[in-house]
Amino acid sequence: MERIVTQASYASDAAEAEPRPRRIVDLKVQFRERLATIISSCWSAAVSFGPRRKTTRGYSSAGGGLGAAPEGAGDVPSRRSTVAQVLNLAWPVVIEQMLGMAVGLVNTYIVGHLGAAPLAAVGLSTQLSNLMVALFSAVGVGSTALVARHVGAGERDEAERIAGQSLLLAMAVGLIAAVPCLVWGRWLLTVLGGAADVVALGRTYLLAVGTTMPLMAILFIGNATLRGAGDTRTPMAVMAAVNVTNVLVSWNLVRGVGPLPALGVTGAGIGAAAGVGVGGLIVATILLRGRSTAGLGVTSRALRLHPGRVRRLLRIGLPSGIEQVLMRLAQLALVAIVAELGTAAYAGHQLGIQMLSVAFMPGFAFSVAATTLVGQEMGRQAPRRAESCVYTASGIAAALMCSIGVVAFLLAEPLLRVFTSDAEVIAQGLYAVRGCALVELSLAAYFVFAGALRGAGDTRFVLLAQVTAISLVRLPLAYRLGLTFGLGLTGVWVAIVLDMTARATMLTLRFRRGAWKWIRV
Repeated sequence: MERIVTQASYASDAAEAEPRPRRIVDLKVQFRERLATIISSCWSAAVSFGPRRKTTRGYSSAGGGLGAAPEGAGDVPSRRSTVAQVLNLAWPVVIEQMLGMAVGLVNTYIVGHLGAAPLAAVGLSTQLSNLMVALFSAVGVGSTALVARHVGAGERDEAERIAGQSLLLAMAVGLIAAVPCLVWGRWLLTVLGGAADVVALGRTYLLAVGTTMPLMAILFIGNATLRGAGDTRTPMAVMAAVNVTNVLVSWNLVRGVGPLPALGVTGAGIGAAAGVGVGGLIVATILLRGRSTAGLGVTSRALRLHPGRVRRLLRIGLPSGIEQVLMRLAQLALVAIVAELGTAAYAGHQLGIQMLSVAFMPGFAFSVAATTLVGQEMGRQAPRRAESCVYTASGIAAALMCSIGVVAFLLAEPLLRVFTSDAEVIAQGLYAVRGCALVELSLAAYFVFAGALRGAGDTRFVLLAQVTAISLVRLPLAYRLGLTFGLGLTGVWVAIVLDMTARATMLTLRFRRGAWKWIRV
């Protein structure tokens, strides 16, 4: 169980304590800071928190290894150093996500020209494999938070032991995730409402992907561990290798280049499996040999099962794992609703999601930055530094994601025509692309503040917000507006926009209350 310690006991920390005569001044400064965040979520408000009595030139822990906290770690850093910290962690994640997204975009591009049924088959199968990947969050989030906390506290050995337990759990979770793909693939695709031809094609894709689920688990959880140590560049390089492998294998096997057979959807599945398999092997090698830029390594001693550390990982990670599984289930339920609208509607919906996922990348990148920085600063016992980093990340993420959303909204049709020439699919895809564009501001707040709360160990509230919004907003409204009232994809996307707005509001208010500052992990 998470333990909340009293503010009085926490305030004893020398890094945060200040002379009693300044207490009234502190309250005034805090009031101005909070008021600034309410007035606007744009960049200027996100980084302007009122006058500071003491600032430091700051330091960057991103990629900076596992050193101890410097003097003045409790001081609020200058704006410039805060922005540098956030961007140093975030930009490699943006590129990593672009490379990861390229895997899906390449397969969508290649398969999309084979027709609506192959495109729908890859889309449905990807939804199912993503549900299995969501299980990895139960370990990945816990690993990021704990490794970051021990890195911040200068406890190198403990951070490496946590990394070792994360690898052990990755293998176990990966084996569990492989079973549904390999055994129940046809039944699951049928439950989702896939037509007979879509189910037949999708099953072969799932069989290919399911064989490499353990390596996929190592890829995702290992990268999460490295990010917790402040190393976001190694995961970026690994995803480049994943992408190159997928492109080479998928392109040649789907179309049957040269002497190779034309395997269609099966070839796309083999390409995706080969990519994540290579990535998993690379990450495992980097961790075992200690060759990450942060110097994080896993020794044979760290690979011995330690129940206490496993419990710590799962205590933080399980709520996030449940959260992600529920989100994937909600997406599958939404897919079932969209499937009722016809194959063209689903294909257009899938194209819109794939393309606008590019706009989600800054949100995820700054979510990772928030998780890592909050974890490390709390390890240094410097919650005010953590708070400053999170508000900075939220402002930058909002500006970037809204800019991308505007461009996508205006250029929706030309973008869709790059991937398909089917007029009906394009017409349906416009609703999805423009709906995604409208949700960008709320999505930016959701990503960053959820990441910040996870880094502090407050994963249960993130789960609560997820369950509340999905069960009360997204699914009921999507069904009613999309099917009952006949609004089609327009109604579905209205529900999605309202869902993300509700989630972003709850998480923002939770972070501003500050209870996360006294959570022990």
